[in-house]
Amino acid sequence: MQTMFQAGQSWAQGFAQWLAAVQAQAQSQPQSQSQSTTAQAAASASPTSKSDPAQAAAQHGALQQLQQAFMARHMALWQAQINRSSDKNAASSTPDAALPRPQPGDRRFSAAEWANSPIHDYFRQSYLLNAEYVGRLVELLPAADTKARERMRFMARQYVDALAPSNFAATNPEFIETALASQGESINAGIRNLLADIEKGHISLSDETAFEVGRNLAITPGAVVFENEVMQLIQYAPLSDVVGTRPLVIVPPCINKYYILDLQPENSLVRHAIEQGNTVFMVSWRNPQAAQGHLGWDDYVEQGVLRALAVAAAICGVEQVNALGFCVGGTLLSTALAVARARGETPVTSLTLLTTLLDFADPGELGLFIDQASVAAREASIGKGGLMKGSELAAVFSSLRANDLIWQYVVSNYLKGGKPPAFDLLYWNADSTNLPGPFAVWYLRNMYLENRLRSPGRLTVCGEKVDLRKVDMPVFLYASREDHIVPWQAGYRSRALLGGRSTFVMGASGHIAGVINPPAKNRRSYWVGEYAGKDAERWLAGATEQRGSWWPTWTAWLQAFAGKPRKARVRLGSVTYKALEPAPGRYVREKAS
Repeated sequence: MQTMFQAGQSWAQGFAQWLAAVQAQAQSQPQSQSQSTTAQAAASASPTSKSDPAQAAAQHGALQQLQQAFMARHMALWQAQINRSSDKNAASSTPDAALPRPQPGDRRFSAAEWANSPIHDYFRQSYLLNAEYVGRLVELLPAADTKARERMRFMARQYVDALAPSNFAATNPEFIETALASQGESINAGIRNLLADIEKGHISLSDETAFEVGRNLAITPGAVVFENEVMQLIQYAPLSDVVGTRPLVIVPPCINKYYILDLQPENSLVRHAIEQGNTVFMVSWRNPQAAQGHLGWDDYVEQGVLRALAVAAAICGVEQVNALGFCVGGTLLSTALAVARARGETPVTSLTLLTTLLDFADPGELGLFIDQASVAAREASIGKGGLMKGSELAAVFSSLRANDLIWQYVVSNYLKGGKPPAFDLLYWNADSTNLPGPFAVWYLRNMYLENRLRSPGRLTVCGEKVDLRKVDMPVFLYASREDHIVPWQAGYRSRALLGGRSTFVMGASGHIAGVINPPAKNRRSYWVGEYAGKDAERWLAGATEQRGSWWPTWTAWLQAFAGKPRKARVRLGSVTYKALEPAPGRYVREKAS
Protein backbone atom coordinates (compact mmCIF):
# COMPACT_ATOMS: atom_id res chain seq x y z
CA MET A 1 0.00 0.00 0.00
CA GLN A 2 2.85 2.35 0.86
CA THR A 3 4.47 1.59 -2.48
CA MET A 4 1.31 2.42 -4.42
CA PHE A 5 0.83 5.63 -2.42
CA GLN A 6 4.41 6.69 -3.11
CA ALA A 7 3.93 5.86 -6.78
CA GLY A 8 1.05 8.34 -6.95
CA GLN A 9 3.14 11.00 -5.24
CA SER A 10 5.99 10.32 -7.65
CA TRP A 11 3.62 10.68 -10.59
CA ALA A 12 2.46 14.06 -9.35
CA GLN A 13 5.98 15.25 -8.57
CA GLY A 14 7.30 13.99 -11.89
CA PHE A 15 4.50 15.67 -13.80
CA ALA A 16 5.09 19.04 -12.12
CA GLN A 17 8.87 18.80 -12.57
CA TRP A 18 8.43 17.86 -16.21
CA LEU A 19 6.26 20.91 -16.85
CA ALA A 20 8.74 23.14 -15.06
CA ALA A 21 11.65 21.70 -17.07
CA VAL A 22 9.86 22.27 -20.34
CA GLN A 23 9.10 25.85 -19.26
CA ALA A 24 12.74 26.46 -18.42
CA GLN A 25 13.83 25.03 -21.76
CA ALA A 26 11.34 27.18 -23.62
CA GLN A 27 12.60 30.32 -21.85
CA SER A 28 16.29 29.58 -22.38
CA GLN A 29 16.21 28.43 -26.01
CA PRO A 30 14.36 29.56 -29.13
CA GLN A 31 11.86 26.91 -30.13
CA SER A 32 12.97 24.82 -33.08
CA GLN A 33 10.97 22.85 -35.59
CA SER A 34 12.06 19.63 -33.91
CA GLN A 35 10.58 20.62 -30.55
CA SER A 36 7.39 18.66 -30.16
CA THR A 37 4.04 20.37 -30.32
CA THR A 38 3.12 18.62 -27.10
CA ALA A 39 6.07 20.16 -25.28
CA GLN A 40 5.15 23.60 -26.65
CA ALA A 41 1.65 23.15 -25.28
CA ALA A 42 3.03 22.22 -21.89
CA ALA A 43 5.50 25.10 -21.75
CA SER A 44 3.13 27.95 -20.97
CA ALA A 45 1.16 25.75 -18.54
CA SER A 46 4.05 25.14 -16.16
CA PRO A 47 3.31 25.94 -12.51
CA THR A 48 6.25 28.29 -12.08
CA SER A 49 4.43 31.54 -11.37
CA LYS A 50 5.20 33.17 -8.02
CA SER A 51 2.46 33.74 -5.46
CA ASP A 52 2.26 36.16 -2.55
CA PRO A 53 2.74 34.67 0.95
CA ALA A 54 -0.99 34.38 1.67
CA GLN A 55 -1.64 32.61 -1.59
CA ALA A 56 1.34 30.33 -1.04
CA ALA A 57 0.09 29.41 2.42
CA ALA A 58 -3.40 28.70 1.14
CA GLN A 59 -2.03 26.56 -1.64
CA HIS A 60 0.22 24.67 0.77
CA GLY A 61 -2.75 23.97 3.04
CA ALA A 62 -4.85 22.73 0.12
CA LEU A 63 -2.03 20.44 -1.00
CA GLN A 64 -1.70 19.02 2.51
CA GLN A 65 -5.43 18.28 2.63
CA LEU A 66 -5.25 16.65 -0.78
CA GLN A 67 -2.36 14.44 0.29
CA GLN A 68 -4.10 13.44 3.51
CA ALA A 69 -7.26 12.48 1.64
CA PHE A 70 -5.13 10.65 -0.92
CA MET A 71 -3.40 8.63 1.81
CA ALA A 72 -6.73 7.83 3.47
CA ARG A 73 -8.17 6.52 0.22
CA HIS A 74 -5.12 4.31 -0.33
CA MET A 75 -5.63 2.92 3.14
CA ALA A 76 -9.31 2.27 2.37
CA LEU A 77 -8.33 0.52 -0.85
CA TRP A 78 -5.78 -1.63 0.97
CA GLN A 79 -8.34 -2.55 3.61
CA ALA A 80 -10.79 -3.54 0.88
CA GLN A 81 -8.16 -5.84 -0.59
CA ILE A 82 -7.53 -7.43 2.82
CA ASN A 83 -11.26 -7.98 3.26
CA ARG A 84 -11.41 -9.51 -0.18
CA SER A 85 -8.64 -11.99 0.60
CA SER A 86 -10.56 -13.16 3.67
CA ASP A 87 -13.94 -13.32 1.92
CA LYS A 88 -14.20 -15.66 -1.04
CA ASN A 89 -17.36 -13.93 -2.20
CA ALA A 90 -15.92 -10.41 -2.04
CA ALA A 91 -15.03 -10.36 -5.73
CA SER A 92 -18.69 -10.57 -6.65
CA SER A 93 -19.93 -8.17 -4.00
CA THR A 94 -21.03 -4.60 -4.59
CA PRO A 95 -17.93 -2.34 -4.83
CA ASP A 96 -17.34 0.31 -2.17
CA ALA A 97 -18.64 3.63 -3.55
CA ALA A 98 -15.60 5.41 -2.05
CA LEU A 99 -13.16 3.39 -4.16
CA PRO A 100 -12.10 4.61 -7.61
CA ARG A 101 -14.10 3.49 -10.64
CA PRO A 102 -13.25 3.83 -14.36
CA GLN A 103 -14.92 6.65 -16.24
CA PRO A 104 -17.95 5.69 -18.36
CA GLY A 105 -16.73 4.34 -21.69
CA ASP A 106 -13.28 3.42 -20.34
CA ARG A 107 -12.71 -0.07 -21.75
CA ARG A 108 -9.11 -0.53 -20.63
CA PHE A 109 -10.06 -2.62 -17.59
CA SER A 110 -13.26 -4.24 -18.81
CA ALA A 111 -11.78 -7.74 -19.27
CA ALA A 112 -12.64 -10.26 -16.53
CA GLU A 113 -8.95 -10.89 -15.77
CA TRP A 114 -8.63 -7.49 -14.10
CA ALA A 115 -11.29 -8.37 -11.53
CA ASN A 116 -10.49 -12.08 -11.15
CA SER A 117 -6.88 -11.51 -10.15
CA PRO A 118 -6.56 -9.73 -6.76
CA ILE A 119 -3.16 -8.29 -7.58
CA HIS A 120 -4.25 -6.94 -10.97
CA ASP A 121 -7.46 -5.62 -9.49
CA TYR A 122 -5.29 -3.76 -7.00
CA PHE A 123 -3.05 -2.46 -9.81
CA ARG A 124 -6.16 -1.21 -11.60
CA GLN A 125 -7.71 0.55 -8.62
CA SER A 126 -4.42 2.01 -7.41
CA TYR A 127 -3.85 3.42 -10.88
CA LEU A 128 -7.30 5.00 -10.96
CA LEU A 129 -6.74 6.49 -7.51
CA ASN A 130 -3.34 7.89 -8.51
CA ALA A 131 -4.78 9.25 -11.76
CA GLU A 132 -7.51 11.02 -9.82
CA TYR A 133 -4.88 12.47 -7.48
CA VAL A 134 -2.89 13.94 -10.36
CA GLY A 135 -6.06 15.41 -11.82
CA ARG A 136 -6.94 17.12 -8.53
CA LEU A 137 -3.37 18.34 -8.13
CA VAL A 138 -3.56 20.08 -11.50
CA GLU A 139 -6.55 22.07 -10.25
CA LEU A 140 -4.44 23.37 -7.32
CA LEU A 141 -1.40 24.39 -9.38
CA PRO A 142 -1.18 28.08 -10.36
CA ALA A 143 -2.10 28.92 -13.95
CA ALA A 144 -1.84 32.20 -15.80
CA ASP A 145 -5.27 31.95 -17.40
CA THR A 146 -8.02 29.55 -18.45
CA LYS A 147 -6.12 28.37 -21.52
CA ALA A 148 -3.07 27.55 -19.42
CA ARG A 149 -5.29 25.59 -17.04
CA GLU A 150 -6.78 23.64 -19.93
CA ARG A 151 -3.31 22.84 -21.22
CA MET A 152 -2.31 21.51 -17.83
CA ARG A 153 -5.39 19.29 -17.73
CA PHE A 154 -4.68 18.04 -21.24
CA MET A 155 -1.04 17.26 -20.48
CA ALA A 156 -1.98 15.55 -17.22
CA ARG A 157 -4.40 13.33 -19.15
CA GLN A 158 -1.68 12.42 -21.67
CA TYR A 159 0.77 11.69 -18.85
CA VAL A 160 -1.65 9.58 -16.83
CA ASP A 161 -3.02 7.68 -19.84
CA ALA A 162 0.49 6.64 -20.81
CA LEU A 163 1.17 5.20 -17.34
CA ALA A 164 -1.88 2.91 -17.24
CA PRO A 165 -0.99 -0.64 -16.11
CA SER A 166 -2.88 -1.93 -19.15
CA ASN A 167 -0.11 -0.53 -21.39
CA PHE A 168 2.67 -2.73 -19.95
CA ALA A 169 3.27 -6.44 -20.27
CA ALA A 170 4.32 -6.86 -16.65
CA THR A 171 1.07 -5.43 -15.26
CA ASN A 172 -1.50 -6.45 -17.87
CA PRO A 173 -3.21 -9.77 -17.01
CA GLU A 174 -4.66 -10.03 -20.53
CA PHE A 175 -1.13 -10.16 -21.91
CA ILE A 176 -0.31 -13.04 -19.57
CA GLU A 177 -3.52 -14.97 -20.27
CA THR A 178 -3.16 -14.56 -24.03
CA ALA A 179 0.49 -15.60 -23.99
CA LEU A 180 -0.30 -18.74 -21.97
CA ALA A 181 -3.28 -19.66 -24.14
CA SER A 182 -1.28 -19.24 -27.37
CA GLN A 183 1.89 -20.88 -25.96
CA GLY A 184 3.80 -17.67 -26.57
CA GLU A 185 2.71 -17.13 -30.17
CA SER A 186 0.91 -13.90 -29.22
CA ILE A 187 4.26 -12.44 -28.11
CA ASN A 188 5.85 -13.30 -31.46
CA ALA A 189 2.85 -11.88 -33.32
CA GLY A 190 2.98 -8.69 -31.26
CA ILE A 191 6.65 -8.18 -32.11
CA ARG A 192 5.89 -8.72 -35.81
CA ASN A 193 3.04 -6.21 -35.61
CA LEU A 194 5.29 -3.67 -33.92
CA LEU A 195 8.03 -4.03 -36.54
CA ALA A 196 5.50 -3.73 -39.36
CA ASP A 197 4.04 -0.55 -37.86
CA ILE A 198 7.51 0.93 -37.39
CA GLU A 199 8.10 0.36 -41.09
CA LYS A 200 4.75 1.97 -41.98
CA GLY A 201 5.34 4.87 -39.63
CA HIS A 202 2.04 4.64 -37.73
CA ILE A 203 0.03 2.37 -35.47
CA SER A 204 -2.37 0.17 -37.43
CA LEU A 205 -5.91 1.08 -36.39
CA SER A 206 -7.62 -1.05 -39.01
CA ASP A 207 -6.88 -3.99 -41.28
CA GLU A 208 -5.34 -1.92 -44.06
CA THR A 209 -5.31 -4.83 -46.48
CA ALA A 210 -9.12 -4.90 -46.43
CA PHE A 211 -9.56 -1.54 -48.18
CA GLU A 212 -8.42 0.26 -51.26
CA VAL A 213 -9.54 3.64 -52.55
CA GLY A 214 -11.37 3.07 -55.81
CA ARG A 215 -11.99 -0.63 -55.12
CA ASN A 216 -14.26 -0.63 -52.07
CA LEU A 217 -13.88 2.95 -50.80
CA ALA A 218 -14.81 6.09 -52.77
CA ILE A 219 -16.60 4.01 -55.41
CA THR A 220 -19.57 6.24 -56.26
CA PRO A 221 -19.43 6.42 -60.10
CA GLY A 222 -18.16 9.66 -61.56
CA ALA A 223 -15.31 11.34 -63.41
CA VAL A 224 -12.67 13.99 -62.85
CA VAL A 225 -13.76 16.92 -65.02
CA PHE A 226 -11.12 19.47 -64.03
CA GLU A 227 -7.74 19.58 -62.32
CA ASN A 228 -5.02 22.04 -61.44
CA GLU A 229 -2.10 22.14 -59.02
CA VAL A 230 -4.39 22.46 -56.00
CA MET A 231 -7.29 20.07 -56.64
CA GLN A 232 -9.24 17.78 -58.90
CA LEU A 233 -12.98 18.31 -59.36
CA ILE A 234 -15.11 15.17 -59.51
CA GLN A 235 -18.58 15.11 -61.06
CA TYR A 236 -20.70 12.13 -60.00
CA ALA A 237 -23.04 10.22 -62.28
CA PRO A 238 -26.78 10.67 -61.56
CA LEU A 239 -28.71 8.00 -59.67
CA SER A 240 -32.16 9.38 -60.47
CA ASP A 241 -33.96 10.13 -63.73
CA VAL A 242 -34.65 13.72 -62.74
CA VAL A 243 -32.28 16.16 -61.03
CA GLY A 244 -32.44 19.73 -59.82
CA THR A 245 -31.04 22.40 -62.10
CA ARG A 246 -28.52 23.64 -59.56
CA PRO A 247 -25.72 21.23 -58.60
CA LEU A 248 -24.24 20.71 -55.15
CA VAL A 249 -20.50 21.44 -54.83
CA ILE A 250 -18.82 19.85 -51.78
CA VAL A 251 -15.64 21.31 -50.29
CA PRO A 252 -14.12 18.79 -47.85
CA PRO A 253 -11.27 19.49 -45.43
CA CYS A 254 -7.81 19.56 -47.00
CA ILE A 255 -6.35 18.24 -43.74
CA ASN A 256 -7.90 14.85 -44.58
CA LYS A 257 -9.03 13.15 -47.78
CA TYR A 258 -12.48 13.74 -49.20
CA TYR A 259 -13.65 10.13 -49.15
CA ILE A 260 -14.78 10.33 -45.53
CA LEU A 261 -17.93 11.59 -47.28
CA ASP A 262 -17.91 8.64 -49.69
CA LEU A 263 -16.62 5.63 -47.77
CA GLN A 264 -18.90 2.78 -48.88
CA PRO A 265 -22.35 2.87 -50.51
CA GLU A 266 -24.19 2.24 -47.24
CA ASN A 267 -22.56 5.19 -45.41
CA SER A 268 -21.80 7.63 -48.23
CA LEU A 269 -23.16 11.14 -47.81
CA VAL A 270 -22.25 11.72 -51.46
CA ARG A 271 -24.38 8.82 -52.65
CA HIS A 272 -27.26 9.88 -50.40
CA ALA A 273 -27.24 13.39 -51.87
CA ILE A 274 -27.19 12.02 -55.44
CA GLU A 275 -30.07 9.66 -54.70
CA GLN A 276 -32.11 12.68 -53.58
CA GLY A 277 -31.86 14.17 -57.07
CA ASN A 278 -28.76 16.37 -56.77
CA THR A 279 -25.97 16.64 -59.31
CA VAL A 280 -22.95 16.45 -57.03
CA PHE A 281 -19.42 17.76 -57.54
CA MET A 282 -16.60 17.03 -55.08
CA VAL A 283 -13.31 18.88 -54.57
CA SER A 284 -10.50 16.34 -54.20
CA TRP A 285 -7.55 18.23 -52.74
CA ARG A 286 -4.09 17.29 -53.86
CA ASN A 287 -1.92 15.64 -51.22
CA PRO A 288 0.96 18.16 -51.34
CA GLN A 289 4.47 16.99 -51.99
CA ALA A 290 7.63 19.09 -52.04
CA ALA A 291 6.67 20.71 -55.35
CA GLN A 292 3.48 22.09 -53.82
CA GLY A 293 5.18 23.37 -50.66
CA HIS A 294 4.74 27.00 -51.78
CA LEU A 295 0.92 27.01 -51.82
CA GLY A 296 -0.93 29.34 -49.48
CA TRP A 297 -4.46 30.06 -48.28
CA ASP A 298 -5.12 32.35 -51.26
CA ASP A 299 -4.25 29.53 -53.67
CA TYR A 300 -6.74 27.19 -51.99
CA VAL A 301 -9.46 29.87 -52.12
CA GLU A 302 -8.85 31.06 -55.67
CA GLN A 303 -7.66 27.93 -57.46
CA GLY A 304 -9.55 25.54 -55.22
CA VAL A 305 -12.95 26.73 -54.00
CA LEU A 306 -13.78 29.56 -56.40
CA ARG A 307 -12.52 27.60 -59.39
CA ALA A 308 -14.58 24.55 -58.42
CA LEU A 309 -17.75 26.64 -58.06
CA ALA A 310 -17.19 28.24 -61.46
CA VAL A 311 -16.48 24.96 -63.27
CA ALA A 312 -19.53 23.23 -61.77
CA ALA A 313 -21.76 26.16 -62.74
CA ALA A 314 -20.40 26.17 -66.29
CA ILE A 315 -20.89 22.42 -66.75
CA CYS A 316 -24.51 22.62 -65.53
CA GLY A 317 -25.27 25.84 -67.39
CA VAL A 318 -26.35 27.81 -64.32
CA GLU A 319 -25.26 31.03 -62.68
CA GLN A 320 -25.40 29.74 -59.12
CA VAL A 321 -24.79 26.44 -57.34
CA ASN A 322 -25.45 25.06 -53.88
CA ALA A 323 -22.33 24.55 -51.77
CA LEU A 324 -21.34 22.44 -48.77
CA GLY A 325 -18.21 22.81 -46.65
CA PHE A 326 -16.97 20.36 -44.01
CA CYS A 327 -14.59 21.38 -41.19
CA VAL A 328 -11.73 23.50 -42.58
CA GLY A 329 -13.37 23.03 -45.97
CA GLY A 330 -16.25 25.07 -44.57
CA THR A 331 -13.85 27.76 -43.37
CA LEU A 332 -12.29 27.90 -46.85
CA LEU A 333 -15.70 27.95 -48.52
CA SER A 334 -17.04 30.76 -46.32
CA THR A 335 -13.87 32.80 -46.91
CA ALA A 336 -14.16 32.24 -50.66
CA LEU A 337 -17.79 33.36 -50.71
CA ALA A 338 -16.84 36.53 -48.83
CA VAL A 339 -14.14 37.18 -51.44
CA ALA A 340 -16.67 36.64 -54.22
CA ARG A 341 -19.16 39.05 -52.61
CA ALA A 342 -16.40 41.67 -52.29
CA ARG A 343 -15.98 41.31 -56.07
CA GLY A 344 -19.68 41.78 -56.64
CA GLU A 345 -20.29 38.08 -57.37
CA THR A 346 -22.82 35.66 -55.85
CA PRO A 347 -21.89 32.17 -57.05
CA VAL A 348 -23.91 30.26 -54.43
CA THR A 349 -27.66 30.03 -53.74
CA SER A 350 -27.45 28.08 -50.47
CA LEU A 351 -24.64 27.22 -48.09
CA THR A 352 -24.23 24.15 -45.86
CA LEU A 353 -21.52 24.10 -43.18
CA LEU A 354 -20.73 20.88 -41.29
CA THR A 355 -18.69 21.10 -38.04
CA THR A 356 -17.10 24.34 -39.20
CA LEU A 357 -15.31 27.06 -37.24
CA LEU A 358 -15.72 30.67 -38.32
CA ASP A 359 -15.24 32.14 -34.84
CA PHE A 360 -12.11 30.57 -33.32
CA ALA A 361 -12.58 31.96 -29.81
CA ASP A 362 -13.26 28.39 -28.63
CA PRO A 363 -11.26 26.14 -30.98
CA GLY A 364 -11.60 22.96 -28.92
CA GLU A 365 -8.61 20.94 -27.78
CA LEU A 366 -6.64 21.75 -30.94
CA GLY A 367 -6.27 25.26 -29.58
CA LEU A 368 -4.14 23.87 -26.74
CA PHE A 369 -1.36 23.15 -29.23
CA ILE A 370 -1.25 26.66 -30.65
CA ASP A 371 0.39 29.69 -29.10
CA GLN A 372 2.51 32.62 -30.22
CA ALA A 373 5.81 30.79 -29.79
CA SER A 374 4.77 27.65 -31.65
CA VAL A 375 3.28 29.58 -34.57
CA ALA A 376 6.36 31.82 -34.81
CA ALA A 377 8.56 28.74 -34.91
CA ARG A 378 6.46 27.29 -37.74
CA GLU A 379 6.60 30.56 -39.66
CA ALA A 380 10.37 30.58 -39.42
CA SER A 381 10.74 26.98 -40.57
CA ILE A 382 8.02 26.41 -43.20
CA GLY A 383 6.26 29.77 -43.59
CA LYS A 384 7.93 30.54 -46.92
CA GLY A 385 7.89 26.98 -48.24
CA GLY A 386 7.95 23.38 -47.15
CA LEU A 387 5.47 20.91 -45.74
CA MET A 388 3.69 20.22 -42.49
CA LYS A 389 3.91 16.45 -42.57
CA GLY A 390 0.82 14.28 -42.53
CA SER A 391 2.36 12.02 -39.88
CA GLU A 392 2.68 14.97 -37.53
CA LEU A 393 -0.90 16.05 -38.10
CA ALA A 394 -2.09 12.49 -37.51
CA ALA A 395 -0.15 12.31 -34.23
CA VAL A 396 -1.77 15.52 -32.98
CA PHE A 397 -5.30 14.31 -33.78
CA SER A 398 -4.61 10.89 -32.23
CA SER A 399 -3.36 12.49 -29.03
CA LEU A 400 -6.75 14.16 -28.57
CA ARG A 401 -8.18 10.68 -28.00
CA ALA A 402 -5.08 8.81 -26.89
CA ASN A 403 -6.82 5.90 -25.16
CA ASP A 404 -9.02 5.23 -28.20
CA LEU A 405 -6.51 5.89 -30.98
CA ILE A 406 -3.12 5.01 -29.44
CA TRP A 407 -3.06 2.92 -26.29
CA GLN A 408 -5.95 0.63 -27.19
CA TYR A 409 -3.98 -0.53 -30.23
CA VAL A 410 -0.67 -0.73 -28.38
CA VAL A 411 -2.36 -3.30 -26.14
CA SER A 412 -4.32 -5.21 -28.77
CA ASN A 413 -1.69 -5.18 -31.54
CA TYR A 414 1.58 -5.43 -29.62
CA LEU A 415 0.88 -6.95 -26.19
CA LYS A 416 -1.82 -9.39 -27.28
CA GLY A 417 -0.55 -9.91 -30.84
CA GLY A 418 -3.93 -9.32 -32.46
CA LYS A 419 -4.87 -7.82 -35.78
CA PRO A 420 -7.21 -4.82 -35.85
CA PRO A 421 -10.55 -5.45 -37.57
CA ALA A 422 -11.47 -3.94 -40.90
CA PHE A 423 -12.98 -0.51 -40.22
CA ASP A 424 -13.38 1.93 -43.08
CA LEU A 425 -13.44 5.07 -40.96
CA LEU A 426 -10.18 4.19 -39.19
CA TYR A 427 -8.56 3.24 -42.50
CA TRP A 428 -9.41 6.74 -43.72
CA ASN A 429 -8.09 8.19 -40.45
CA ALA A 430 -4.68 6.63 -41.11
CA ASP A 431 -4.56 7.83 -44.75
CA SER A 432 -2.93 11.11 -43.79
CA THR A 433 -2.25 14.24 -45.83
CA ASN A 434 0.47 16.87 -45.84
CA LEU A 435 -0.21 20.60 -45.77
CA PRO A 436 1.82 23.26 -47.60
CA GLY A 437 3.80 25.23 -45.06
CA PRO A 438 2.59 28.72 -46.07
CA PHE A 439 -1.03 27.53 -45.99
CA ALA A 440 -0.64 25.90 -42.59
CA VAL A 441 1.05 28.81 -40.80
CA TRP A 442 -1.36 31.39 -42.30
CA TYR A 443 -4.27 29.30 -41.08
CA LEU A 444 -2.79 28.88 -37.59
CA ARG A 445 -1.99 32.56 -37.13
CA ASN A 446 -4.99 34.23 -38.72
CA MET A 447 -7.64 31.79 -37.55
CA TYR A 448 -6.58 29.98 -34.39
CA LEU A 449 -4.18 32.51 -32.89
CA GLU A 450 -5.63 35.92 -33.89
CA ASN A 451 -9.22 34.95 -34.82
CA ARG A 452 -9.40 37.48 -37.65
CA LEU A 453 -12.13 35.89 -39.79
CA ARG A 454 -14.98 36.86 -37.47
CA SER A 455 -14.12 40.60 -37.62
CA PRO A 456 -15.34 42.37 -40.78
CA GLY A 457 -12.49 43.76 -42.86
CA ARG A 458 -9.71 42.50 -40.60
CA LEU A 459 -8.62 39.77 -42.98
CA THR A 460 -7.46 40.21 -46.58
CA VAL A 461 -7.74 37.18 -48.87
CA CYS A 462 -7.03 37.19 -52.63
CA GLY A 463 -6.68 40.98 -52.43
CA GLU A 464 -10.16 41.47 -50.92
CA LYS A 465 -11.32 42.49 -47.45
CA VAL A 466 -13.32 39.62 -45.97
CA ASP A 467 -16.73 40.38 -44.44
CA LEU A 468 -18.78 37.32 -43.51
CA ARG A 469 -21.89 39.49 -43.12
CA LYS A 470 -21.99 39.71 -46.91
CA VAL A 471 -22.26 35.90 -47.14
CA ASP A 472 -26.01 36.37 -47.04
CA MET A 473 -27.52 33.29 -48.68
CA PRO A 474 -29.58 30.81 -46.58
CA VAL A 475 -27.30 28.56 -44.55
CA PHE A 476 -27.71 25.13 -42.93
CA LEU A 477 -25.36 24.72 -39.97
CA TYR A 478 -24.59 21.32 -38.48
CA ALA A 479 -22.53 20.65 -35.32
CA SER A 480 -21.87 17.50 -33.26
CA ARG A 481 -22.58 17.53 -29.54
CA GLU A 482 -19.44 15.63 -28.44
CA ASP A 483 -17.09 17.24 -30.98
CA HIS A 484 -13.64 17.84 -29.44
CA ILE A 485 -12.33 19.67 -32.54
CA VAL A 486 -15.24 22.04 -33.24
CA PRO A 487 -17.29 22.43 -30.04
CA TRP A 488 -20.96 22.67 -30.98
CA GLN A 489 -21.33 26.04 -29.24
CA ALA A 490 -18.52 27.39 -31.45
CA GLY A 491 -20.30 26.06 -34.54
CA TYR A 492 -23.50 27.71 -33.37
CA ARG A 493 -21.79 31.11 -33.20
CA SER A 494 -21.56 31.13 -37.00
CA ARG A 495 -25.23 32.15 -37.03
CA ALA A 496 -24.28 35.61 -35.74
CA LEU A 497 -21.44 36.07 -38.25
CA LEU A 498 -23.14 35.16 -41.53
CA GLY A 499 -25.63 37.51 -43.15
CA GLY A 500 -28.22 34.99 -44.31
CA ARG A 501 -31.12 33.20 -42.68
CA SER A 502 -29.79 30.16 -40.83
CA THR A 503 -31.02 26.73 -39.77
CA PHE A 504 -29.06 24.99 -37.03
CA VAL A 505 -29.04 21.24 -36.32
CA MET A 506 -26.97 19.44 -33.70
CA GLY A 507 -26.20 15.73 -33.97
CA ALA A 508 -25.07 13.24 -31.37
CA SER A 509 -21.52 11.84 -31.21
CA GLY A 510 -18.29 13.48 -32.39
CA HIS A 511 -16.58 15.31 -35.21
CA ILE A 512 -16.68 12.42 -37.70
CA ALA A 513 -19.16 9.86 -36.37
CA GLY A 514 -21.80 12.54 -35.92
CA VAL A 515 -21.53 13.58 -39.56
CA ILE A 516 -21.33 10.09 -41.04
CA ASN A 517 -24.68 8.85 -39.77
CA PRO A 518 -26.69 7.29 -42.63
CA PRO A 519 -30.48 7.00 -42.23
CA ALA A 520 -30.60 3.26 -42.95
CA LYS A 521 -28.79 2.44 -39.70
CA ASN A 522 -31.24 4.51 -37.61
CA ARG A 523 -28.52 5.27 -35.07
CA ARG A 524 -27.96 8.15 -32.71
CA SER A 525 -30.14 11.25 -32.75
CA TYR A 526 -30.16 14.95 -33.56
CA TRP A 527 -31.72 18.14 -32.20
CA VAL A 528 -33.70 20.86 -33.97
CA GLY A 529 -35.01 24.12 -32.52
CA GLU A 530 -36.86 27.28 -33.50
CA TYR A 531 -34.78 29.77 -31.52
CA ALA A 532 -32.39 31.70 -33.82
CA GLY A 533 -30.66 34.09 -31.42
CA LYS A 534 -27.02 34.24 -30.31
CA ASP A 535 -27.31 32.13 -27.15
CA ALA A 536 -26.35 28.52 -27.92
CA GLU A 537 -27.48 27.17 -24.56
CA ARG A 538 -30.88 28.83 -24.94
CA TRP A 539 -31.22 27.14 -28.34
CA LEU A 540 -30.43 23.76 -26.76
CA ALA A 541 -32.87 24.32 -23.91
CA GLY A 542 -35.69 24.72 -26.41
CA ALA A 543 -34.52 22.14 -28.95
CA THR A 544 -36.29 18.84 -29.62
CA GLU A 545 -34.40 15.56 -29.91
CA GLN A 546 -35.21 13.43 -32.95
CA ARG A 547 -34.24 9.77 -33.35
CA GLY A 548 -31.98 8.73 -36.23
CA SER A 549 -29.97 10.58 -38.87
CA TRP A 550 -30.03 14.30 -39.58
CA TRP A 551 -29.38 13.65 -43.30
CA PRO A 552 -33.07 13.63 -44.38
CA THR A 553 -33.64 16.93 -42.58
CA TRP A 554 -30.75 18.45 -44.50
CA THR A 555 -31.73 17.06 -47.91
CA ALA A 556 -35.31 18.32 -47.41
CA TRP A 557 -33.89 21.77 -46.64
CA LEU A 558 -31.57 21.60 -49.67
CA GLN A 559 -34.42 20.62 -52.01
CA ALA A 560 -35.85 24.14 -51.79
CA PHE A 561 -32.72 25.49 -53.52
CA ALA A 562 -32.26 22.79 -56.18
CA GLY A 563 -34.02 24.75 -58.93
CA LYS A 564 -36.42 23.44 -61.53
CA PRO A 565 -36.27 19.68 -62.15
CA ARG A 566 -34.82 18.45 -65.42
CA LYS A 567 -33.83 15.17 -66.97
CA ALA A 568 -30.55 13.86 -65.64
CA ARG A 569 -27.61 13.98 -68.04
CA VAL A 570 -25.72 10.74 -68.41
CA ARG A 571 -22.71 12.49 -69.93
CA LEU A 572 -20.30 13.92 -67.39
CA GLY A 573 -18.43 17.15 -68.01
CA SER A 574 -18.97 19.34 -71.02
CA VAL A 575 -17.35 20.38 -74.28
CA THR A 576 -15.08 22.73 -72.35
CA TYR A 577 -14.53 20.50 -69.34
CA LYS A 578 -14.10 16.97 -70.58
CA ALA A 579 -13.89 13.90 -68.36
CA LEU A 580 -10.20 13.33 -67.64
CA GLU A 581 -10.27 10.06 -65.71
CA PRO A 582 -12.76 7.98 -63.71
CA ALA A 583 -13.48 8.87 -60.12
CA PRO A 584 -11.95 8.85 -57.58
CA GLY A 585 -8.98 10.20 -59.57
CA ARG A 586 -5.25 10.30 -58.99
CA TYR A 587 -5.01 12.97 -56.31
CA VAL A 588 -6.89 11.07 -53.61
CA ARG A 589 -4.62 8.06 -54.09
CA GLU A 590 -1.43 10.01 -53.40
CA LYS A 591 0.17 9.17 -50.05
CA ALA A 592 1.56 11.69 -47.60
CA SER A 593 4.97 10.01 -47.63
